[in-house]
Amino acid sequence: MKTSFNKVLYIGFLLLGIYQALFSTDYMQAAASLGIGLAFDPFDPEQKWDYRPFWQKAVLIVHLGLVAAMFGFGIGLNDK
Repeated sequence: MKTSFNKVLYIGFLLLGIYQALFSTDYMQAAASLGIGLAFDPFDPEQKWDYRPFWQKAVLIVHLGLVAAMFGFGIGLNDK
């Protein structure tokens, strides 16, 4: 896939996840949407992880942490 198309899908799933978390308060769906967004690398997917700039690594790791936190938040609120 081309990088520009990946960026559109990445941003789309990111916005969908934020909408689901903030407005519909469905945290499990938000975590799933944000996690799917990670599959569409918005940067150059041909570039190896070791050669990426630090800020790209930081963006992807923070995004992954947000997905994990959203899953934990969704599980914690649905725990009966």
